[in-house]
Amino acid sequence: MIPQSEFETDDWSIRETRLDLSRLAQTESVFALGNGHIGVRGNLDEGEPFGLPGTYLNGFYEARPLPYAEAGYGYPEAGQTVVNVTNGKIIRLLVDDELFDLRYGRLIHHERTLDFRSGLLHRQAEWRSPGHRGVRVRSTRMVSLVQRAVMAIEYEVEVLDTPARVVIQSELVANEDLPVTSKDPRVAALLSNPLEAVEHDGVGTQGLLAHQTRASGLRLAAAMTHICDTPEAWETDNDTFPDSARVTIIAELKPGQKLHLVKLVAYGWSSERSIPALRDQVAAALAAAKHTGWDGMLAEQRGYLDEFWDHADVHVDGDQEIQQAVRFGQFQILQAGARAEGRAIPAKGLTGPGYDGHAFWDSESYVLPALTYSLPSAASDALKWRHSILPQAKDRAKTLGLRGAAFPWRTIAGEECSAYWPAGTAAFHVTADVADAVARFQLVAGNDDFALRFGTDLLIESARLWASLGYFDAVGDFRIDGVTGPDEYSAIADNNAYTNMMAKRNLLAAVQALSVPHTDRSRWDVSDEEMMTWQRAADHMRLCYDERLKVHPQADGFTDHKVWDFADTDQSQYPLLLNFPYFDLYRKQVVKQADLVLALFRASHEFTADEKQRNFEYYEPLTVRDSSLSASIQAIMAAETGHLDLAYDYWGEAALMDLDDLEHNTADGLHIASLAGAWMVAVNGFGGLRDTEGKLSFEPRLPAALRSLTFNLLFQGTHLNVAIHPHEARYTCSSDDNHIDLEHYGEKVRVGPGGTQVRKIPEVKPRPQPRQPPGREPAQRGRNPQ
Repeated sequence: MIPQSEFETDDWSIRETRLDLSRLAQTESVFALGNGHIGVRGNLDEGEPFGLPGTYLNGFYEARPLPYAEAGYGYPEAGQTVVNVTNGKIIRLLVDDELFDLRYGRLIHHERTLDFRSGLLHRQAEWRSPGHRGVRVRSTRMVSLVQRAVMAIEYEVEVLDTPARVVIQSELVANEDLPVTSKDPRVAALLSNPLEAVEHDGVGTQGLLAHQTRASGLRLAAAMTHICDTPEAWETDNDTFPDSARVTIIAELKPGQKLHLVKLVAYGWSSERSIPALRDQVAAALAAAKHTGWDGMLAEQRGYLDEFWDHADVHVDGDQEIQQAVRFGQFQILQAGARAEGRAIPAKGLTGPGYDGHAFWDSESYVLPALTYSLPSAASDALKWRHSILPQAKDRAKTLGLRGAAFPWRTIAGEECSAYWPAGTAAFHVTADVADAVARFQLVAGNDDFALRFGTDLLIESARLWASLGYFDAVGDFRIDGVTGPDEYSAIADNNAYTNMMAKRNLLAAVQALSVPHTDRSRWDVSDEEMMTWQRAADHMRLCYDERLKVHPQADGFTDHKVWDFADTDQSQYPLLLNFPYFDLYRKQVVKQADLVLALFRASHEFTADEKQRNFEYYEPLTVRDSSLSASIQAIMAAETGHLDLAYDYWGEAALMDLDDLEHNTADGLHIASLAGAWMVAVNGFGGLRDTEGKLSFEPRLPAALRSLTFNLLFQGTHLNVAIHPHEARYTCSSDDNHIDLEHYGEKVRVGPGGTQVRKIPEVKPRPQPRQPPGREPAQRGRNPQ
């Protein structure tokens, strides 16, 4: 069951009206701010109490050993873990020598609001100290989407009833004490104090700390400056130490008087630039921010977000809770990738240390579709990061005895960091997922320069992997044996349907890229014979079929396995991976997350409508959703196959994954892919968008609970608005000079310029809802319009 949310429901914000210290870690993730370069958890301004402190820079990591009971050829030797860098959020407050600490005194009021339109985290607190001094504290926190290196905080203290001496200590702190997250003592020792002090300096209201990591050799600089305003005279003091810098501001205030402070913090890191260069970089960033001023930065942030929401908003009429959750998800997707600029988009974004800060295939398969249609510049940057790690991917393929590029299952800097090879190295589908994201981006963005400089490289090197990994068998089928698909409860299987269908798409995309007129294939050293092999492999790609059950096995022999004993599996034994040996999971029909069902979506044109129906209904009773990646895909295919109420239930699960902490691990960071999946349910599920055959096609439909659903897309630079009502869909092109060609239930439609096309939606014939494993059903949502 979905628990009662701790947050107030609002279309454009997340609001918390009481402070629950037992839920601090979850709310720190929910209230996290970032821009793709900087990420700061929503810790309280004064630093304590906390659930899990966290400040992250994208790509900044420490290397650590990967332990093995037994070594093996090709095993990755080192892991990479995101580092909690210098914390610039801390602003401690003392009122007549008593520390503002919410665990003491009397907290009269406490409220926090994350505003999606302004990109700001607001906080208000009214507190009476143990010495009976009353103060009101207001703060506003920002990570700038415009000035990439800058975080800013506006902090205001008002004395309420009696005069008081107010002392503010604004700090930079490195090597904070963190809860132990690894049972490996070597890792714990390494990450408990990962930063070596190199330089510290402070003067007036400024402070700087410079550090480097001990093993990976990355260098970091963080600097702060302040702008203070108070009606009474104030004094400052400045102290710096290797791991901390502190600016102290002291003022005597009368009742009703306020001390107003703006704190500006800048970050820079590099594996190549020197500490003096980084010091100059952050100094310049602070100077630019100070020149812009607080009000100017607010205006910049609002302008950036106004433009984003103008062409990215999803409007849900009929369910305010999902409306809030979908916009929250879009905002967090934006924060994860907006200014990553050559870095990966981690599975947790920059909201927490979960998964060691690694990027997975989640990025290309879930997050990039949303960014491709709403912020293509961010999608382009993420794919350029994949291009930048091609050398490591090609080295990995060579180590494995293969050609082309084998992209890592999990990584920060490009090297494979998974110590469990059946779910890591064997999950070759990640390479096809990258190629799929490239093909989608090139279709949607229409960016020929990207294809020439980056995209074609990625398509070719990934196609070469499949040509060397697979082979033609005696009957002429192209087989890919011994791989792991998205379902991690099946491993080292032959002809995983998802992997094979995505490899086929990859091979055909590479052939198409090199078949464009005037393409100089010699640049990539691709022969006619190699292209013919790719085409032949795609044409003869094996797709298993069970004639007895009339469904496609997830992989060869999957439907012959014994079905997992769901009836005798207690709910406390989920997730199964924590309570049963993998060898038992691998030999049973039990599915962790959508796999064959994901193939029905991603390779939609490879299956008939009847096949999709039978496959979806066969795999529903086997899928336990022990992964946050599953609900959104099941929702999309439930919508396509006519199970609209079930799709609606799954949508709620995907969208509310973190706001309701459904997997009880939001404390480690947000599930960015699930949040992106909520966007996919709206657009690909109820909107019926498919882009798998080089065109846009829509088959929209609504669950009975919704009055309408409207979303915006960018296609080749043109804004398309899709408004879905129970019986009709409206397609509007905002351009004055461009049109968009699309299909509506197979009918070709030309929209624009500046026009609207209206089309009827066929009635969806109701079908009996498929069952799920006992106790694994999604929570039902209301069935009547609100």
